[in-house]
Amino acid sequence: MSKSTFGFADRYPAQLIVPFVDFMAIVGGGLLAYWLRFGSFDLHERYWLAIAIMCLLVILLNTVQGGYERWRISRISSLLGKLCLVWLTVAIIAASLIFFAHAAERFSRLWIGFTLVISFLVSGGSRVLAQVLLRSARRRGWSQRPVFLVGPGEQILRVAAGMRNSPAEGYALAGIERMSAPPEAGCLKRLARRVEESGAREVWICVPLEMGGVVRTIFYALRYHTAEVRFVPDFKDMHLLNHRMSQVAGQLSIDLSVTPIDGVARIVKRLEDLVLGSFFSLLALPICLIIAVAIKATSPGPVLFKQYRTGANGKLFKVYKFRSMAVHQEVGGCVTQARKGDPRVTRLGALLRRTSLDELPQFYNVLQGRMAIVGPRPHALAHNEHYKDLVESYMKRHKVKPGITGWAQVNGLRGETDTVDKMERRVQCDLWYIDNWSLWLDLRIIGLTIVKGFINPNAY
Repeated sequence: MSKSTFGFADRYPAQLIVPFVDFMAIVGGGLLAYWLRFGSFDLHERYWLAIAIMCLLVILLNTVQGGYERWRISRISSLLGKLCLVWLTVAIIAASLIFFAHAAERFSRLWIGFTLVISFLVSGGSRVLAQVLLRSARRRGWSQRPVFLVGPGEQILRVAAGMRNSPAEGYALAGIERMSAPPEAGCLKRLARRVEESGAREVWICVPLEMGGVVRTIFYALRYHTAEVRFVPDFKDMHLLNHRMSQVAGQLSIDLSVTPIDGVARIVKRLEDLVLGSFFSLLALPICLIIAVAIKATSPGPVLFKQYRTGANGKLFKVYKFRSMAVHQEVGGCVTQARKGDPRVTRLGALLRRTSLDELPQFYNVLQGRMAIVGPRPHALAHNEHYKDLVESYMKRHKVKPGITGWAQVNGLRGETDTVDKMERRVQCDLWYIDNWSLWLDLRIIGLTIVKGFINPNAY
C-alpha cells in the first residue's frame, strides 16, 4: 500500500502517541513550574511523587472518557473540551488529596497551579498542532484511508459526496459496488474479489434500514478479508438527535434520539449555571430593584409575571419574568403572543421586552435548577400543544433544560412565531444546539447574547 494511503497517523495512532505527550507535558510542566517557583530544577522527591500521580490521573481519566479515541474525526473543540475537563478534575483531586492528607504545608500551591496550567497548554497546543497538520496533509491527499462503498446507487452517491466534502477526515474512495436488492452468490463473490483488488482499508455497507437484512450476508462474504467493515444506515427523513452507538442490557444499540448533556456533561453544565448564574444575578440585582420599583410605579398589578412552562423531560415548572403587560384575562384560556403594537404591552414593558430585561428574574429559575442560562427558550403550554403536531421533533427540544438565551435567539429567531415556518426554524436551531452541545458553545452563545442579543427589532 502506498504511503499516501497508509500515513503517519495509521502507523502511530493517537492511542499510543498522545498519552506519551501528556506524560511529557506534565513532567516538563512540573520541572518548569519548580524553576519558576524555587529557581531550581532539582525537585524534591515528594514533588516527583505528585508529578507521577498527576500523570497517572491524566492518562487514566483521558482513557476512561475517550480522550485518546476517534482521533481522525474528532473536532478540535471536542478534544480541548475533554482535555479541559480532565485537567479540572485532576486539579480538584490534587487539592482534595493535599487537604485530607494535611500536606498543604509540604506542597507549594503555586507550583501545583503552574504545573497544571503549563501542562494543559502544552497538551492542548500539541493536539491543536497535530490536528491542523494532519488535516492539512489529508487535504493534500496524504495519509488517507481507502474506502470501498457497497449499497444502492443513491445512498453511495450521498456517502461519497460526504467524503468529498470532509477531506480533512482523510477518507478516499477505493471502489463501489451498487446493490439495490438482496445479492446473489455471484454478486457476493465479485464483491469480495473487488474489495481485495482495491486495497481498501475499510468497507462501508451503505443501505437503508429496510435492507438491513443484507448486512449480515455482505459481512459474511467479506469474512476472509482484514478490511474494517462499517454499517452506514440510511435514516432518510428521520430527524435524529445525537445519534450514536451504545450498549444497553448487554445489547448493541443504535441510539436515534438521546441527549448529549448527560453524565459528566450534565455536571459541567450545572456548574456553569451555578457559577455564571450567581455572577450575573449579583450583577443584575441593582437593575432588578430599579425595574421592580418602576413597574410598581407605572402600572397596577404585580411586579413579576409567573406562568407554567415545560422544562427538561416534560416536567412543568413556574417561570418568572418582569411583568410587561397590563393585567388582563385571556379569552377562553388561550395564550396570545405579543404582536407589534400590542395594546396590552405597557410603555415600560415595551422597553423591557425590546432589551430582554424582562427575562432577568429567570436567573432565579437557573439557580433553582429548573432552567439553564443557555438552552431552548420555554414556550407557553398552549403553544406546545399547538405546534407539537405541526412541527416534527418539536417536543425533542424538551430533552434539556430550557434557557434564558439560546442558539435560536443569537441567530435572530426571537419574538413572535406567528407562522409554522418561523417555529420550524427555531426548533431546528434548538435541536442543532442540543446535538452539538459543549461548554465552549454555551460560552459562545453567552458572548453573542451580550454583544448583540439584548436589543432585537423582533422582540415586542
